[in-house]
Amino acid sequence: MYSPPPDPDTERRMRTHHARAATALHVQVETGGEFWGWAGRTLGAPARTADGQPAWLRLVSTPQDKASGKLWDGALDAQHAFGDLGGHRPALLAVHDAVDDGTAYRAELSRRVDQPVLTADPILQHDPQLPDSWWQQLGGALEKVATVDTDRVAVRQQYMDRAIPEYVGIPAPTDARWTTAHADVHWANLTAQPLQLLDWEGWGQAPEGFDAATLYAYTLLQPDAAARVRTAFPILGSPSGLAAEATVCAQLLQTVSRGDNLALEDQLRAWSEELRSR
Repeated sequence: MYSPPPDPDTERRMRTHHARAATALHVQVETGGEFWGWAGRTLGAPARTADGQPAWLRLVSTPQDKASGKLWDGALDAQHAFGDLGGHRPALLAVHDAVDDGTAYRAELSRRVDQPVLTADPILQHDPQLPDSWWQQLGGALEKVATVDTDRVAVRQQYMDRAIPEYVGIPAPTDARWTTAHADVHWANLTAQPLQLLDWEGWGQAPEGFDAATLYAYTLLQPDAAARVRTAFPILGSPSGLAAEATVCAQLLQTVSRGDNLALEDQLRAWSEELRSR
């Protein structure tokens, strides 16, 4: 969660179009619980449908000429592909598109998830002590995701070929098995009970084990919890998981080089050493 954008014009514009979308979708926005995305690109808030059902209204904006592609259509494509994922994904109820002064706006109305996410930040700062049943539910949900056919791409071999040698120091594996991944499984996109998996913008094809490797990366500050991730996803540490682990490690080390995720730097470098030894 981010603060409102520092630019008052962006804040005013997003609030105006969020209100217009609410009117178009016949929902009443509730006070409190507002959620801003990076640089004011998105704005979400709790709402009620005309028949009183709790919902979440999220508005995303982008220049009109960029209003297409993987990220723009992620939630809508996920609804078509997964529905509510056996109760582990908030269903998308409606979409409303608008264009104003060269900017495109998409409003996504979803079932509201009333329980909080496990952490406010993707990086796990304390062990949540989740029961075995939660880990089984997560594993089952990700297995369902992995079996879905899609032409969406979350990770490209070209990126792996470039980034893995640069940031991990090994040749990029070329024999990866490609499956479908959520592609952003971290602790700020997960709830406890019942398990909900949020934020489906970037899902698509990735090396097998990519979601498990992503969750593991964001757990590295908590050794006991990281060990629990490995227990839940035995592909981690196996030859078949090397491509996914190396890709995720490279991705996050690249963010470190840009000044992000600095808290993970030492652990990521230790992980890269382990990957080199394999």
